[in-house]
Amino acid sequence: MATEFTMKHLNDQTSIDQFHSRLVHHGLELLLHWTIPQAEARWFINVNKDRPDTNPVLLELAELDFNIVEAKYQQELKHLSRWWKGTCLAEKLSFTRDRLVECFFWTTGVIFEPQYEFCRKILTKVNVLVTTINDIYDVYALNNFVNEMAYDILKEKGFLIIPYLRKAWTDLCKAYLQEARWYFNGYKPTIEEYMNIAWISISAHVILSHAFFAVTSPIEKEAVQYLQDYPDLIHWSATILRLSDDLGTSVDEMKRGDVPKTI
Repeated sequence: MATEFTMKHLNDQTSIDQFHSRLVHHGLELLLHWTIPQAEARWFINVNKDRPDTNPVLLELAELDFNIVEAKYQQELKHLSRWWKGTCLAEKLSFTRDRLVECFFWTTGVIFEPQYEFCRKILTKVNVLVTTINDIYDVYALNNFVNEMAYDILKEKGFLIIPYLRKAWTDLCKAYLQEARWYFNGYKPTIEEYMNIAWISISAHVILSHAFFAVTSPIEKEAVQYLQDYPDLIHWSATILRLSDDLGTSVDEMKRGDVPKTI
C-alpha cells in the first residue's frame, strides 16, 4: 500500500526530470538493503551514461573498478567450481540441489568487498554444504571441509577452531533431524516448538560462525566462547532470516507436505 501510494504521487509529478524519475522508480522496485552491491553498481553505471552532466572520467573509473572486481569474482568462482567438482557430491547425489553459483552470488551480497576473498570462498562452501545436508546427510564431505578450513585458520592465525565448527554443524544436523521426525510422524509443532528449532535450521549460526573465523584476527578465546553460546545478535539475526525465508518458501513447502511454517 505504501509503495503504491508513493509511486502514484511520484508519477503525478511533472517537474521531476527523467534521470531522477528513473532513480525513484528503481528505488521503489527493490529496497536498497535487498540488493547486491555489484549489481546495483552496474545499473548506476548504465543510468549515468545517459545523464548529460555525468563526469566522463568518474564514469570511466567506475567501469574500470566494476570490471576489476567482476574479474576477481570470476576467478573465485573458478576456484570454487574446481573444489565443488572435486567433492563429487553433485555427481554422486544427483537428487540434491546443485546451487554453487547461486550460493556464491548470495555470498557476494553478504560480504562483497574485494579483500574478503577467503571469507567469500568459505561462506560459499558453507552454503553449498548446508544445502546438500538439508537434502541428505553426508558426513564425509562435511568433515573434509571442516578440517580443511581449520587447517587454514590454524596456519594463518594459530587458533584451533575444529571443536567450535563441529558444534555449529552438529546443532544444525540435530535441528534437521527434529524437523524430519515431525514430518514423518505427522506431528504439527506449536509456533514456540517450531521457532526453537527453526532459528537453528535456517543455518545462520553456521554461516556467521564461519564468517567470524574467516575475517577476525587475532581470534580471542573469550570471543569464541561468547559466539559458541549463540548470543542474541546471532539468535535474532537467525530469527529474522527464518521468518523472511518462510514468507518466501512456505507455500511451496506446505504443498510438498513439509512441517507447518510460521505462516
